This record gives sequence, structure tokens and C-alpha cells, in this order.
Amino acid sequence: MNMFVDQIKIEVHAGKGGDGMVAFRREKYVPNGGPAGGDGGRGGSIILKVDEGLRTLMDFRYHRIFKAKNGGNGMSKQMTGPSAEDTIIAVPQGTTVRDLDTGEIIGDLVEKDQELVVAKGGRGGRGNIHFASAKNPAPEIAENGEPGEDHYLELELKMLADVGLIGFPSVGKSTLLSVVTGAKPKIAAYEFTTLTPNLGMVMLPDGRDFAMADMPGLIEGASKGIGLGLKFLRHIERTRVLLHLVDMSSEDPHQAIERYRQINKELANYDPELLKRPQIVVATKMDLPNSADNLAAFKADLAADKTLEKQPEIFPISAVTHQGVQQLMQLTADLLDKTPAFDSESHDKESVAEYRAAAPDKKDETDFTITKDEDGTWVLGGEKLIRLFKMTDLTHEESQLRFARQLRHMGVDDALRAKGVQDGDLVRIEKFVFEFIQ
Repeated sequence: MNMFVDQIKIEVHAGKGGDGMVAFRREKYVPNGGPAGGDGGRGGSIILKVDEGLRTLMDFRYHRIFKAKNGGNGMSKQMTGPSAEDTIIAVPQGTTVRDLDTGEIIGDLVEKDQELVVAKGGRGGRGNIHFASAKNPAPEIAENGEPGEDHYLELELKMLADVGLIGFPSVGKSTLLSVVTGAKPKIAAYEFTTLTPNLGMVMLPDGRDFAMADMPGLIEGASKGIGLGLKFLRHIERTRVLLHLVDMSSEDPHQAIERYRQINKELANYDPELLKRPQIVVATKMDLPNSADNLAAFKADLAADKTLEKQPEIFPISAVTHQGVQQLMQLTADLLDKTPAFDSESHDKESVAEYRAAAPDKKDETDFTITKDEDGTWVLGGEKLIRLFKMTDLTHEESQLRFARQLRHMGVDDALRAKGVQDGDLVRIEKFVFEFIQ
């Protein structure tokens, strides 16, 4: 079955940078060769890229964890290790990316071939050539590669349809879509047949074409998340023209006007900008016995409604007999020709944030943390401290001393003393344990 997947959660893990190398020149006839350790290569980033050939997020149902490759380690003779290739993930046009840890929207992919870096690869560690000085001309210091970024993301697809079919359940949206496009949505004689949006292309004899989406039906309270409302409303944000289908076959002659008003009310509650979309009222099921009388009552109710700024255009059709369908498509195409694109981010504008990696020297409350285990061991953590620890080559004593100086410069020693650390107490960073010495 062709299932539309419009929301999915994924993990992205960028590659670690390659480790820098401790090496020295040992060439014949070259005295005092000096340090010659090369830098590590950059780790691979993870990039989302728009693929116009994709229509759904179906590919992510069984592949939700993405890992980029690590950079190559530095080499002797000052040679830099190879950088890893970035991992490119194809997503459909209209994909919004949200960081699940912060709740922020970090990107909106709507343009052809648009790219978004969602996890930045770590930079390569520096080789010992960078640490040479007059006091230490032969340093045994090199950095490990910087860890790559890890993020937990939610991808949400907002369909990029030109025309959206809206209305209560079972008003004939799926039937109309199946008649005017090659789409084959599930159609049945009960409400909520359509659980997910369906998309189809309308091709007119004059050469014009446009994308039409059949949205899930609305019920009262949809703008507050009741029923399928939020799924419906999310996908309608980017449509340029709305076809508001109203069922004229009811036994109650006033049901049509009540449902028409209810749909517009839910649109306004979700985003008032949606009511600015050009809207054609489509009277459906005109082949049934009560439809003509109900249409007359509907027009009378609209004419008596003083709250409307202008009377909407009403177009009667029967999707079953194809009555008026071709003329409706021509009218819709004419309206599209003179309708500009709308601001598709109006509902998300307050939460949109530009994605950028944190500066490595940024000092904030996450620089380091201090806690104490039940066995009395002091535990150090925090984003900056852990990053520096992972970039320290603990196999060389000079690198360990450099890391100790970095901790002292960050204020870790003073913070430990303020919390009551004693000479000889054990301090742990991840699995590395050492004694605190005053």
C-alpha cells in the first residue's frame, strides 16, 4: 500500500576528526630534525539535501540512524590525514527540520537542491609541529580529533501543493482528486477514509498543470489537535489556492452553511493568514436528489451573512458524473496564474532559528560541571571540558600536563576547592581517574 509518511525522527552522528601525530624528522645528514607530526583530517558532516524526485519520508521508516565517517589520522613528514566525505541524505522538497533536544526549527528545505548541515564533522587534531616553541623545540604533544556533533531530529514534510482540497470528511475530496489526476486515493462511504494527504498532478489541455493535494477531513477543534486536524492544517500552509468542498446532499438544508463556517473557523484559529488564500467554494454531489434545493438554501444563507467581507464564488460539480469538473479545473488554473506565492513560514516564524555550531571557546554554564559519586569520587563533566578531554592524547605526558593547564585556566581547580576537595581525592572524567594534588 502506498503510505504517506509526513513526520519521522532520526539520529545523525557526524564523524570525528582524525588524530594529530607526534613524529620527528630522522633523516640522514639532517641534524636537529625537529617535530614533523601532521594534522588529522576533518570528520564527515551530515547534510540534508532536497531531492525533487522524492514525495514522502518513506525512505526513513527503516533507516533512522546516520553516521558519517571519521577523518584520517595525521602522518609523519607533516602530512595531513585525509578528510572524510560528507554524508548526503536526500529529503523531499518541503521538509522542515526540528532539533528534538532544543525544540528549535533549524531549517526549512523548500528550494531545489537546497542543503542544510545538520551535524558538523569534528576538526582534525593538530600534530606536534604546532606546539614547537623556543622553550620546547621537540614537543611530544598532539591533539586527538574533535568529536563530531550528534543530534536527534524530527523531519516534517509539508506538502508543496499548489491547490489544497479542504472540507469535512466524506465531502468528495478523494473522489475529485482521483477524477482530475492520476492519483488513486482510498475511497469509501464513511468518514476519515483519508488518513494522510494524497498528492496528484492536474494536466489541462492547454498545457498548464498544477499539483493538487487531498487533505484529511476536518472536525470541530482541529486547530487544537482534535482528530486529524493538525496533520491537515500543517499541510495546507503552503497551498496557494483552496478548493473548499461542501456536501450538498444532506437531509438538513442548513448543514452546508454550518460546516462551511466551521472549516473557516478552524483555519482562522490555526493561522489567520490561511483565510487570505484565494478560496473557491465547490458544491459537491450535485447529482443527488436534495442537492439543488440545498445549494439554493446555501446561497441564501451566504447572502444573508453580514460577517463576510465579500461573497465567495460557488461552483457546483458532480465528481461521479464529471459535471462541471473540467470547468472547475480551468477556473482554478486561471486563479493560480494571478496568485503569488504566500509566506509558507508564517506559522513557524517565531520559532525559526539559524543553525550554527557553538564556538569552541564559548564560555557558558555548560563549560564544566562538578558532582560527587556515592564512593566519594568527584566527577567532572560539561560540554567544553569533555570536548577538551576527548581531544587530549593521554599517551603522552606533555599532553596530560597541557590538559591540566587547560582545566586550571577554565577555573576547574578553584571550583573543586570551593566544593571541599581534599589533597589525594579521586577525580574522574568519564573513565579516566586521577588524584587531585594541591
